[in-house]
Amino acid sequence: MIDLNVIKITPRDGDVLRLLAQGCSNKEIARQLTISPRTVKQHLRTLFLRAGIRQGRKRVILATAVYEREQLCNREIA
Repeated sequence: MIDLNVIKITPRDGDVLRLLAQGCSNKEIARQLTISPRTVKQHLRTLFLRAGIRQGRKRVILATAVYEREQLCNREIA
């Protein structure tokens, strides 16, 4: 599992990650954040590098980490 708390995530990275975890494509993320798909791709590429994800299903790995973090936070609140 990736510990998202130990990698640098900018506010915009966080926005991209939340939409990624909801299953949005790069085009959908771009549309919702009013940025270009190329910018979305660059945010994801940077996050993959920071998280040490070098191969495999990168989007799935990152989205799963976001989902798991949100579930943990929701349990702590309840």
